[in-house]
Amino acid sequence: MLQIRPNCEYCDKDLAADAPDARICSYECTFCADCVDNVLHNVCPNCGGGFEKRPIRPQRAHRKGAGLAHAPASTQRVHLKHDRDTLATFTLPLSNIPPEER
Repeated sequence: MLQIRPNCEYCDKDLAADAPDARICSYECTFCADCVDNVLHNVCPNCGGGFEKRPIRPQRAHRKGAGLAHAPASTQRVHLKHDRDTLATFTLPLSNIPPEER
């Protein structure tokens, strides 16, 4: 189950569980759409993969044991694991390769 992390790992913007601009990679690294598009160029700085829109977990339990009340979003903030100064060296060469071919 997704952790639904509460913030962008790059700019630390709050990303609520229902944030339409939250993006994740296959490892659940979480960034806002602005950072993904304008800073990271759709390249995860941690794994080199691409990003997708993070699914929104329903607030209510439409089925028993589901929804945010049963499986709340994480409150633990996560921050970039790598030095911001070296991001372009890593992300720019990969940005020219489609995520499915990386």
